Amino acid sequence: MLLKNESQFIERLKNKETQNSAFEVLLTNYKQPLYWHIRKIVLNHDDADDVLQNTFVKIFRGILNFKGESKLYTWMYRIATNESLNFLKLKAKKYFQSSEEMMNTLANNLKEDPYFDGDKLQIELQKIISNLPDKQKLVFQMKYEQNMKFKDVSEILGTSVGALKASYHIAVKKIKEKIKEIQTF
Repeated sequence: MLLKNESQFIERLKNKETQNSAFEVLLTNYKQPLYWHIRKIVLNHDDADDVLQNTFVKIFRGILNFKGESKLYTWMYRIATNESLNFLKLKAKKYFQSSEEMMNTLANNLKEDPYFDGDKLQIELQKIISNLPDKQKLVFQMKYEQNMKFKDVSEILGTSVGALKASYHIAVKKIKEKIKEIQTF
């Protein structure tokens, strides 16, 4: 949680007189973490920027309807996650590709991405992760790569902690198996 006294901050976001300055604070605190969350899902810098912009537009438009039943940041991450997944579905449909084909294409394009500084092994790892089923991929990325707590991931994805733990362990097992396959070649 990057913002202190969340309930007061949310009131500032909802108040027309303080909304713009509060939203600037929100952008300052969450632009980078949300960008990297989105980037892990869509893999491409330009796509991540587009999805991030759409995410903040939805947050701005939806803040009046935020009921506070979850933490502000988990609500924003839920929006970012949904925007990312919808973006990928539309992109795959646009190029007449399956989700798996789209993710392979995106992972292969990381080599040419000036904002990706990983080596060949990291690209292979991204391919493995990106080909996991959505829930396994998301929980792995949020837990392992972003070090989120299962409770927060549960709020973001709307799934029980137990189911997420199971998905995480299955994802780890699949990743390990695929890495072993690569190493035997």
